[in-house]
Amino acid sequence: MADDTLFLNTHNPEFWELLDKLVENSEIVIDRPKGTAHPRYPDFVYKVDYGYLKDTNSMDKGGIDVWVGSDSNRQIDAVICTVDLLKRDSEIKILIGCTEEEKDIVYECHNDSEFMKGIMIRRH
Repeated sequence: MADDTLFLNTHNPEFWELLDKLVENSEIVIDRPKGTAHPRYPDFVYKVDYGYLKDTNSMDKGGIDVWVGSDSNRQIDAVICTVDLLKRDSEIKILIGCTEEEKDIVYECHNDSEFMKGIMIRRH
């Protein structure tokens, strides 16, 4: 694959436009606010608001997951793609209005276990 093809595939503006439309036309539900513990893993405390887009579908049959940061512009600025060996699934999670520090927190959250890993794709 040529380098320019790789660049086009990872920086596709139409991908981000579709995500923008999806989020604009969806209700964001924050079911795990910053500072709360995970319902099954009480040692894990959310450091960024976490939720989903109502009336959407993800690989786990729930809504598409979102991390919502503290930046008031609320722009979709990245996605994180995860693989989870315990759940035996993969997902995409949308980052909305996350500061650089919050992006680092989300990245670390999805990479601090031997069973889950994620890659972050930033909007350019």
